[in-house]
Amino acid sequence: MRIAKSALLSLCISGLFAFTVAHANGPIDANGNGDLKPSGKGWGEGQAFSKPDNNAKPGGGGTSNGINYHGGPVILGTTHVYYIWYGNSGWPTSSANSILSNLAQNIGGSPYFNINTTYYDSTNTHVTNAVSYNGSTTHAETYGTSLSDNQIEQIVSDTNPTDSNAVYFVLTGPDVTASSGFCTSYCGWHTHATIGGRDIKYAFVGDAASQCPSSCTAQSTSPNGDIGADGMASVISHELEEAVSDPDLNAWYDRRGQENADKCAWTFGTEYTVSNGSKANMRLGSLDYLIQRNWVNAGGGYCALNY
Repeated sequence: MRIAKSALLSLCISGLFAFTVAHANGPIDANGNGDLKPSGKGWGEGQAFSKPDNNAKPGGGGTSNGINYHGGPVILGTTHVYYIWYGNSGWPTSSANSILSNLAQNIGGSPYFNINTTYYDSTNTHVTNAVSYNGSTTHAETYGTSLSDNQIEQIVSDTNPTDSNAVYFVLTGPDVTASSGFCTSYCGWHTHATIGGRDIKYAFVGDAASQCPSSCTAQSTSPNGDIGADGMASVISHELEEAVSDPDLNAWYDRRGQENADKCAWTFGTEYTVSNGSKANMRLGSLDYLIQRNWVNAGGGYCALNY
């Protein structure tokens, strides 16, 4: 996911944001059509970082809907979500656990997640508007507080994942960062790996409250009174919808290597004000959230909060 609010802010939730300057001519995909390949971190491989224009309709892509299919799988049927809480003994806080568990329990079946049903695989089988929260586990700070990408994969591996129809989210506490660019190049990302002989999809999402609230949270207050967890909710949603529509980084993305949620990062549509003065744009279960829009693969392509 790229981050887009300041010079270091261009939140593209497939890996959250990109600050890497690279060669202008990026690699082409397996089909040889010249599209930049997604990195899972919100930008196409070989593409320089740029701050999105939130006032413009996202473009790109070579199809009438602004996003291209590249032949890879999507997650079909019910998508399972698992949380891996990585941090010290105080993590997760009761507030974070409540806010983010409620999100995972209620995002499936919502008008918002229904946007993902506009994506399909090579057999024209569409993503289903169904998400199941299959539980969580905690992981001590075995690998310290500055995690490499390899260590994040190891954290997932440590839990012995077996569900290939799931996304495993490594959610880190406020004292933990990721050395490949948390807060400076991304707020979160998703990818996949072969673990135990299975294709396991997983994501990293950091708690930015104490490290970079101006980069990875949308507002200085939050609808549920926890800036870190409320900020993570939007990033989790971004990574989830990208992991569903592009789990192996070879299915749905545009010519710039941007996945569906990347194309709408840091745009929130119609908002309303909750009792503490914070902004929100949807209610899931018993809680209000400010969640970024997602790209609808229909009607010419557009950012929306529902479909």
